[in-house]
Amino acid sequence: MQFPSFIAKRIRNNEAGSFSATVSRIGVASIAIGVAVGIISFAVLIGFKKTIQEKVFLFGAHINITAFAQGNTYEEGAMNIKNPVSDALKIMPEISHWQAVAHKSGILKTPDEIKGVVLKGVGKDYDWSLFKTSLIEGRLIGSNDSSSIKYGYSSEILISRKIASQLRLKAGDQVIMYSLQDPPRPRKLTVTGIYDTQMEEFDDRLVIGDLRLVQRLNGWGEDSIGTYEIYLKDFKQLDQVALQLKQILPPAVYLQKVTDTFRQLFDWLYLLDKNTAVFLTLILFVACFNMISILLVMIMERTPLIGLLKTLGSPNKQIRLVFLRVGLYMVRQGLLIGNIAGLAFCWLQHQFKIIPLDPVNYNMDTVPIVFDWPTFLLINVTTIIVSALILMIPTLIITRIQPIKALLFKK
Repeated sequence: MQFPSFIAKRIRNNEAGSFSATVSRIGVASIAIGVAVGIISFAVLIGFKKTIQEKVFLFGAHINITAFAQGNTYEEGAMNIKNPVSDALKIMPEISHWQAVAHKSGILKTPDEIKGVVLKGVGKDYDWSLFKTSLIEGRLIGSNDSSSIKYGYSSEILISRKIASQLRLKAGDQVIMYSLQDPPRPRKLTVTGIYDTQMEEFDDRLVIGDLRLVQRLNGWGEDSIGTYEIYLKDFKQLDQVALQLKQILPPAVYLQKVTDTFRQLFDWLYLLDKNTAVFLTLILFVACFNMISILLVMIMERTPLIGLLKTLGSPNKQIRLVFLRVGLYMVRQGLLIGNIAGLAFCWLQHQFKIIPLDPVNYNMDTVPIVFDWPTFLLINVTTIIVSALILMIPTLIITRIQPIKALLFKK
């Protein structure tokens, strides 16, 4: 065993009952609290971002390309599915998936209630993978049941739980939709499923139906669509891909990024990033300040030992290394306790949803947790590096201790 390690171990073993033992426990606790709070903060932050983005991406793709239209802001002009836009999308490697949709404003009517909605028509290329998590009753549209296909389109629709509650509908019920045009064109539709995203922007008005129904209501052909919804392989490339597309798109179409469409939500997420960074910086600062104070107390308590070691010929560097190892031992203990506490809390919240949220304000009913292991590892590595650098500061006082005065020093 190396000399610094041997002395550091003896110092730790002889702490019991001393004042330094008490303050060392405070140091371990401060590191543990900082690490636990860091793990919980990032698990919740990443959970918030992932949950919000998944909900937004249900109905708002990373990039929307739409033909300009006048009048109704919820509806688009017609675009031919075989146009330069589709050719450009096929050759861009950053794009993972793109799909054609169209929107139509209308009114759902039951014998007792009416509700203004926007029908979103989707085709066979629609990606249902994200939507399945929000389906709470019934099934998705597009089944192989030929009885739902009339006049060349499916009469099946999905509605939100909020719309279902307002109109007193459930899966399997029928409802009449009047399209907002002159003259209105009523269609009897069947509710096959009910979804719940807990996001007011969608749940209050959006109905999912067949693209062919929207084409029929608008008098379009089968080769006409309203919007291209584009999903990227890496969301971080959003600005770059949008710029590339703008350079090749014809002037008759309009490109809009999801970060512009839902600017308030993404600004809120950005604000969460900044608040979390500031909060964790303050916690790390307090923990490091505690570690400096604690190590100074240990050095003061063992001033005679330092004087003896210097008298026996130990260089300052070797003595500093002794106390640095004592400090790093406390950091290691704090990391162990902090990781166990932080991960245990995250697991309990993930499994049992202990902390609820108000869906009206947060767009979700419970605090979300995501176990991002690379981030957790980064928290631990950063704590070790910063603590090691900070702990070198109080050990500088050892170089100024004179052996004769240290041997005569009384606590």
